[in-house]
Amino acid sequence: MVDNIVFGIGITALAGALATVAGAAEDVESDIGSQGDPNSQVQLAPQMGFIHRIFNKAVAGEPPAYGLWCALGAGIAWAFLVMQFNPILAIILGCALATFVQGVYATTAYLGRTASLAKFGQPVYIDILKSMTSVTMAHAFVAIFTTVSLCYLMNASLGHPFPLPLLGLVWGIALGAAGSATGNPFYGKERQYQNQKFGAGVPISASGNIVRYAEAGQRNSLDNGWFSSKLGGPASGICFGLIVFLELWRTVIFEKVSGGWGAIVVGIILILVFTVVDRYIEVWARKNYGPYTTEETTA
Repeated sequence: MVDNIVFGIGITALAGALATVAGAAEDVESDIGSQGDPNSQVQLAPQMGFIHRIFNKAVAGEPPAYGLWCALGAGIAWAFLVMQFNPILAIILGCALATFVQGVYATTAYLGRTASLAKFGQPVYIDILKSMTSVTMAHAFVAIFTTVSLCYLMNASLGHPFPLPLLGLVWGIALGAAGSATGNPFYGKERQYQNQKFGAGVPISASGNIVRYAEAGQRNSLDNGWFSSKLGGPASGICFGLIVFLELWRTVIFEKVSGGWGAIVVGIILILVFTVVDRYIEVWARKNYGPYTTEETTA
């Protein structure tokens, strides 16, 4: 019994580490591709007269997109496993094919979205298409591979009843949701609107007026990826890593208590604890910083 719990905790820790890497890679990939909520401002910019060199590939939100890619990678890996392939090789091949689909998706989305903005003078930058597609595919492979790997660990080592493709779908959606909710604010507000006063929000008059120039020359999506890899990526990684770790931890430790109800009760307690902590931090921040106000100057 103790040996099983220790083994389960080890797998839980490994899965949490994989999830942390997946969350970081997912957020950087989505920010380089300008996918998710902040993409609306990138799409709006040319319509407001602001031509840019940002890679614009969003067609679906991050949760359904990563649900598709991770389910596809897990499904192909599962097919290779049925054919008696080595598990590591099967996962690599499945994730590589899923990443190829992601690359096709990114290419057609960028060309299609930019073509729809032709009447506003937004050109298709071939160098952006070639350089950004390869970079976004590299980050997508890391995110898909780590997610499918943790799904395989859950299935093969912890005996999860869901088949590998279904686990890929569920955790792919969770991965996209974690990156969208945690990492997007860094890119959407902190990066796109650095020309606005901190805490001021985005006024209607500034819609589409994103920052288009970097430290040297015009800004492109590689600059956004460099920024996100320092802030939004790690935050998203910690978020998704904690989700996976705490989910598996409570299952491994408390699944045998009261016929599984122990794990459910612990899950509810964790939700309540995080709710109280989040509320405390929000109230503390509002009391210390307050609402945004115009700075008063004295003569």
